[in-house]
Amino acid sequence: MHPGITDEGEPPRLMVVVAHPDDETFGCGSLLLHAAAAGATAAVCCATRGEAGEPAPGSGVTMAQLPAVRERELRTAAALLGVSRVDLLGFADSGLAGTAGPRTLAGAPLGEVAERVREHIEDFRPHVLVTLDASDGHRDHARIRDATLAAAGSAGWRVGKIYLHCLPQALMRRWLEHVARENPASPYVEADVPGTPEEFITTVVDTRAHLAARERAIAAHASQVSPYEGLPADLRHAFLTAEHLRRVEPAWTGGDRERDVLT
Repeated sequence: MHPGITDEGEPPRLMVVVAHPDDETFGCGSLLLHAAAAGATAAVCCATRGEAGEPAPGSGVTMAQLPAVRERELRTAAALLGVSRVDLLGFADSGLAGTAGPRTLAGAPLGEVAERVREHIEDFRPHVLVTLDASDGHRDHARIRDATLAAAGSAGWRVGKIYLHCLPQALMRRWLEHVARENPASPYVEADVPGTPEEFITTVVDTRAHLAARERAIAAHASQVSPYEGLPADLRHAFLTAEHLRRVEPAWTGGDRERDVLT
């Protein structure tokens, strides 16, 4: 481990903080599998139960059932990813647009969300903390990012390394090109390319060895349509076999990219 991150002989602890059930798998799934394979103890802290989503066609899940189903899927997928602990913060899913009520993740005061995250940081005491970089533009992802960074800064437990999990802009450009070919009328075709520019990515973890396990965890989220569904094999493989991150603590000072978050 990186000097100062763990005491000698102590297994590293990694915490992933996300907004919705499935973020841990669709986003950070291979990183969690990598951590488990390296002997780390992993936890997932999820802010909502994802109740503002829409059940996947043919899933048989009603809107009334969705929160309980999505929580169950979260816990099942987390177990498949080697996660030993799952905590929910209890905020409501804000949805993509419209007024965010005061109990939603986006509508609640930032300080309140940060305080809830801080409590879990101090209880679990992660050596490595990962949250979403929100480069997809989702307001809940931005709120959990900001709250997690604020929580880490105020916590009594000092986290050794803090990362933002990224969607590489280069991959998102390839995804938009695929969408344009398959559905030229899609509103995404005219949108700006989302994702994190290449120059901000500090860390790339090779997770090819965990692809089959990642696919099983994705399948556990049966109430949701996977963002990788229908992609060409090469593009799906590119999304699922490497994890891209931006290290924010300690601040990145340049040089060769890291190849692990645990070293």
